[in-house]
Amino acid sequence: MKKYDLKINGKDYKVEVKEFGAKSAKVEVNGKPFSVDISYPAGEVAPAIPRPVAPRAAAVAPVVQAAPAPAAVAGNSVNAPMPGLILKLLVKVGDKVAVGQKVAVMEAMKMENDINTTFAGTIAEIRVAEGANVKEHDPLIVIA
Repeated sequence: MKKYDLKINGKDYKVEVKEFGAKSAKVEVNGKPFSVDISYPAGEVAPAIPRPVAPRAAAVAPVVQAAPAPAAVAGNSVNAPMPGLILKLLVKVGDKVAVGQKVAVMEAMKMENDINTTFAGTIAEIRVAEGANVKEHDPLIVIA
């Protein structure tokens, strides 16, 4: 939950972000609750948003911040083939996978795309959550 003091056209606003997602946010402006729909210019995707079990991570709806660059990956990684939204993760840490196995489903350009591994091994790390927006080449899953 983040709080901001904004001045718009000379008027002061106290904004508190309660929840923030890829397409909507819940905010309070001067104590009054609002549901906000979020859209992005053509060709842009929303920044990656962690999806904890509790309410979503907070940020101000009108401000789009770039996601940090992914850290180096030890081992073989399955990377995002294009920018998109992770819809489903089909594996968990410790699962054994074979070459060509579907490990995730992502939405890109309004289509669902299967993400298959090109490595066999054991899932060592999952670097994204369902509902996260990713950039092309972002590491999604690490296989040892």
